[in-house]
Amino acid sequence: MRRHELTDAEWNALRPHLPSGAVGRRRPDDRAVLNGIVWKIRTGVPWRDVPERYGSWQTLYTRFRRWALDGTFTEMLDAIRADKDAAGDIDWLVAVDSTIVRAHQHATGAKRGTMSGNETADHALGRSRGGLTTKIHPACGGGGRPLGFFLTGGNVNDCTRLEALLATVRVARRGPGRPRTRPDHVLGDKGYSSRKIRSHLRRRGIPHTIPERRDQVNNLLRKGKRGGRPPLFDPEAYKRRNVVERCFNRLKQFRGIAARYDKTTSSFTATITLASILLWLRRPL
Repeated sequence: MRRHELTDAEWNALRPHLPSGAVGRRRPDDRAVLNGIVWKIRTGVPWRDVPERYGSWQTLYTRFRRWALDGTFTEMLDAIRADKDAAGDIDWLVAVDSTIVRAHQHATGAKRGTMSGNETADHALGRSRGGLTTKIHPACGGGGRPLGFFLTGGNVNDCTRLEALLATVRVARRGPGRPRTRPDHVLGDKGYSSRKIRSHLRRRGIPHTIPERRDQVNNLLRKGKRGGRPPLFDPEAYKRRNVVERCFNRLKQFRGIAARYDKTTSSFTATITLASILLWLRRPL
């Protein structure tokens, strides 16, 4: 096994979820192709520069795009999380946050979006002072592994996407029963301190620990009794919010995520999904 390649245990976990090849000429070995894809996102090199030992770069790219679009990577991640949940290996204390990824010039130039007339609207790219960026919004379990994630442009406010982010938390069960979608507890920083978010979490019956912003504290003090009681805040629980920061650190060890090179949202989503698969197959934080 070479550096950045799948171990035997990782390959055995992923092999059952790969689609079988169509009848015809012999296809390249799936393990070599998957190793080439992992090597590419781990190092961040262009597809043409992937070593020849993994096969033709056109084959690697074609297989990556096919598995990204047909949901193969998503099915892998769902199956692995379901196995972890059945084994009791998921901590449902969920921390939310976001991290910004700078878009390389190779990530620009995709086909113009049609929803809002903005050429980056369909590809989770936003223009800010630093140029084009993408924001990754993950919901991380207590082990620092993503239970769900959501992509937006880098200029999007975190609090406007929390409901969409929590909707991506969906872990299937081994056996009868609906997928689990409700965390035991949600931890967020001051960027998520809003009346709308707290009301949404209360409606879903999700306890949460989110500190108030200074202006909100001052408004309550100014109103006195009319301002009502401040929301409860557990400083000991809040100390565990750092798992999402450590998740960012592990994801950005993949240079294909530390800087965005993928033009389309589907490709960049597949890159993050594959990295998340590897995080779930390895030891939790």
